[in-house]
Amino acid sequence: MNNSSKQTQTASGQFVPTDHTRVRRYPARAKYDRATVEAILDDAMVCHVGFVHDGHPFVIPTMYVRDGERILIHGSPLSRMLTEAAGGVALCVTVTLLDGVVLARAAFHHSMNYRSVAIVGRAHEVLEPAAKLAAMRALVERLIPGRWDEVRQPTPGEIAGTRVLEIPLVEASAKVRTGGPVDLAEDESFPVWAGVAPLALMPGAPIPDPGLAPGIELPDYVRRWRQAKNPAR
Repeated sequence: MNNSSKQTQTASGQFVPTDHTRVRRYPARAKYDRATVEAILDDAMVCHVGFVHDGHPFVIPTMYVRDGERILIHGSPLSRMLTEAAGGVALCVTVTLLDGVVLARAAFHHSMNYRSVAIVGRAHEVLEPAAKLAAMRALVERLIPGRWDEVRQPTPGEIAGTRVLEIPLVEASAKVRTGGPVDLAEDESFPVWAGVAPLALMPGAPIPDPGLAPGIELPDYVRRWRQAKNPAR
């Protein structure tokens, strides 16, 4: 990256926008504060990793976890995405949460409410076995807190057979849309319903594995997780 693209953070926790992360379309929706970026990353569960391989662009969805000032991804050492990323290629990692469909009076002004994050940077491979194990724990706990301590722990072979990468949160920005439709003044009286149809990702009732041994009950931490994600249930 050239000097114009380098980015630091202020003492107040702001990301300084760069040529890569500055929001140009609807800049009023841009959020550069760390709190907003981290909250979106902590709420989502899947990111999309964009990279170029042999002159062709690829965007791959994958599970991730934010661990302090970095995000962690993992997978097979044979993964093309992880192999390319471990080699130091430039990456663009994006996360999007959909909060609602915005129904305007005019077809042109229909939209969505969303929270999104874009991260630009290069990955570093986590090689030390203890650090890899800690990363694997963070990834499992990201799914449902409390799970790691109950399950069988990874074997040395499983740790060695997993590639773990970290991507620093250095260049990042968020973009957020909230609120209702933005219609032209002359369309306000058009006789059609307008407003927002909310969207949310909520857990359903847990489905036990058919091979589950008799007497194994649903863990309390799964119930707590489900309740926290959907208090109405």
